[in-house]
Parts: sequence; structure tokens; C-alpha cells
Amino acid sequence: MSQQKLKKTLINWDLVSVNPNEKNWNWKDLFCFWGINIQSIIGFSLITSLYYIYNLNSFIVFFGTVIGSIFVILFSNWIGKPSQKFGLPFVVLLRSSLGVKGAKYFGLLRCIVGIFIFGIQTYFLSKAFSYLMRIALYTFDQSFLDKEIFIIYFLGMNIIDWIAMILAIVLQGFLFSSGMKFNKKIINFSALAVYFGIILFFLSVLLSDVKLTFNAFYEILDLGNFAKVSNLGPIITVAGTIFAYFAIIILSYGDFSRYVKNERELKIGNLSLILNLVIFSFFALFIVSGVDVFLNQDPQNLDQILTNPTDIIGKLNNMFIIILALIFIIIASASTNLIANFIPSQYTLINLMPSSLSIKGASTIIVSFGFIVGIFWLTILSQIGILSFVDTIGAFFGPLFGIMIADFYFIKKQNLNNKDIYSLENDGEYYYSGGFHLKGGYSIILGFIFSASTIWNSSLMFLQSYSWIIGALITGIVYYLLAKK
Repeated sequence: MSQQKLKKTLINWDLVSVNPNEKNWNWKDLFCFWGINIQSIIGFSLITSLYYIYNLNSFIVFFGTVIGSIFVILFSNWIGKPSQKFGLPFVVLLRSSLGVKGAKYFGLLRCIVGIFIFGIQTYFLSKAFSYLMRIALYTFDQSFLDKEIFIIYFLGMNIIDWIAMILAIVLQGFLFSSGMKFNKKIINFSALAVYFGIILFFLSVLLSDVKLTFNAFYEILDLGNFAKVSNLGPIITVAGTIFAYFAIIILSYGDFSRYVKNERELKIGNLSLILNLVIFSFFALFIVSGVDVFLNQDPQNLDQILTNPTDIIGKLNNMFIIILALIFIIIASASTNLIANFIPSQYTLINLMPSSLSIKGASTIIVSFGFIVGIFWLTILSQIGILSFVDTIGAFFGPLFGIMIADFYFIKKQNLNNKDIYSLENDGEYYYSGGFHLKGGYSIILGFIFSASTIWNSSLMFLQSYSWIIGALITGIVYYLLAKK
């Protein structure tokens, strides 16, 4: 094979620098991006749980949330800047740190986690579809669901669940494989649509009894003993929890920042994370407190505080609100799946086989494996502790971030050889030792050991919220000491 042919095997139109004319994302688009990352069922439950379940001072939670989001913004600015500057996805920039071949296999770790979580979230997304289908069938004929075919289960799912699962996976695959231009439209529509749905839900709760619901919300705004030194620990814990929630987004943030117009728009857009958290927290807390005060009028619900939106709608008697809520849950869950799992997996798969894979080809692989994960999630995968395996692979994410930051800012001094980043020639700047940067590999593995120890070492589990930062810091320092001239 000729040198010229070898050189071209790393080039793929989905991985090359974004055309300046296509860098059309502004801060409003990033506002929607961060909005989607908060508007999930997990995000709703996390925020409301911090205020309710842990019985913390509400302003401790608020300031802890803001501090955590400031770190997310800071890290996103660091990792987003090189992608915005050079128009490259994170896995291509990783070639600079780990070599043109090393980036393929270390980047694949992001894909493995992305596909697993995509499949799991698709399973839960399918549940919302199945609820809507059951409501429709019950409305059509109240006795229809009593037929024998609906009590036959395979892999823990009946025929409605299977149809819903297939619908969820096919719909996502069809929508998400159209390229970033269409994905941008999905992101913007989803963020605004879900906020519209939350406002409708908020108004339905508020207008049920304005005085009762407002007083219930006001009661959780507690300033008592806020200034005590003993509150520093809880604030740090909340900040670490918020950071850990967004950690999976940070590493592959360059996949989106590459389309941002300029660095100013990038920084303003990232600041909108705080605005999103404030807006979403307000509506989520009001809805939970308002629903809770109504449920507590029933003696059976006195000891319950529902922080999961699916649990909340299950207690409502208003079918119209239930249907609307399920529709908005579908929109929120699907768009979160797109950003957090699907797009990063697309790029890392293409980078693994750049000469033979396209966006549609990578999407087919993700959908196929995601479907397998989804159908086996309930009966097998959730029973064998597969999430511990996924979390262990995820322990590489902090070290990967650390090496990219150390390499770009401190070793390469924010410079990049855009020609050699696609070169497999022996004299290429990023070819290193047979395509692998051994110093980078050593640094990643060392950082991974420290990061993973917070998962598997019981005496270090209290640091698990900070495992990402620990891995990034250790890897960055070790890499700098090894690679500096």
C-alpha cells in the first residue's frame, strides 16, 4: 500500500475541520444544549432529591449547585476551546496526546459507555411509549388489555413493551443519523418544548390552589444557620454531586463546541448552564412541593415525597396532564440520549474505522448494540451488576480529559499540526511509537488506577463524586512531567 493511500485512511469528512461557514452555533444554541442535559428524569430527580431527601438547607443546596456548575463551565471552556478553534471532535484531538492509533482504542472506551447507556435509556424511554399505548388501548376498549396476548411475556416484556421498544430504537436511529445540522434542530426544539411542558405542569399545580402550593414552596426556602462553618462540607458534597452528573458530557463537549462561531459565544453559552439550573430547579421544586402537599391530604401518602416525575404523574387523576407529561418525558429522554450517548459514540466509532464508516454506518452499529442492551437490560444485565463494569470504563474519562488539557495547553502551547493529525506516516508529528504515545498511555493508566479505586475500594468510596477530577489531575500532572522537554 502506498504512503499516500496510508495517509488517507485517517481522513473522514465527518472528522475533518468544520467549514467556517458551518460554525453557526451561538450562545442560544448552547443554552438549549445545557438545558437538555438538565431536563432528564435523572436531572429532575437529582435536583429535587438534594432539596428533599437529604434534608439540607435549601440555600446550601443552591450554592453547592452553583459552585458545581461553575466547575463544569470551567472544564467545558478548557476542553471546548481547542475543538472550537480547530473545528475537530474530541477523539481527533486525542490523537495529539495518545497518537493516531492510540486515540482509536482509548477513544473507543467512550463509545462502549455511550452505547451501553444509550441502550439502557432507550429501555426506559420505551416505557413512556408503552404507557401511552396502554392509555390509548384502554380508552378505545377498557377490556382490550385483558386479552391473553397481553399476559405473555418474553425477556420481561409483553407485546406492547416489545412494540414500544422497537418504536423507541427505530425512531431514535432515524432521527439521530441525519447529521449535526438536523441534530441542532432537535436540540433546540427539545429544550424549548420541554421548558414549555414544565411551565404547563407548573401552572396546573399552581392554579389548583395558589395559596396552598405557594406556601408549600416557600416553606422549603430555609435560610436558617446558612452561615455556619459546618455547612462547608455539605456544600462541597452537593457541588461534587452536580459535577459528577455532568462529567460524562464534559469529555466529549468538543463534539459540539466545534460548531460554535467563536470563543466568546462559547463562554457565554457555557455560562447559561447556571441560568438553566436556576430555572429548572425552580420549576422542579415547585412542582414537587405542590404535588406533595396535595398528596399529603391523603393519609396513605403522608410519608411519601415523590421526586421522580414518572412517580408523580402516576399519582395524578388528570389524564390530559398525564399524556402531556409522558410526551414531554419522551422528548427530554430522547434528546438527552442524543447528546450524552449517541453523538459521542458516532464520532468514536468513525475514528476507529475512518475509511469505512459514515455517520449512518456508525448509527446503525449504535442502534443495533443499543437494542441488544435494551432488551436484555431488565432480565439479565441489571441483575449481573453491569453498571459497575460501565462505571469502571467511565473511570478513564477523567484521565482522558487530564491528558488532553495538559497536552494542548502546556505541552503543545495551543498549537496543532492539522496536516499530521490525519497522517499515518512514520515521520508524522502524532505517529510517536508506531502510532501510540507511550508516555500518554502510562499517564492514562496511572490516573485510571486512582480514579477506579474510588469505585472498588470501599474505604475510598466517599471520594467517588470526585473520581473524575482525581483521575484528570493525576494524569495531567504525570503527563506534563513525562512529556515536557
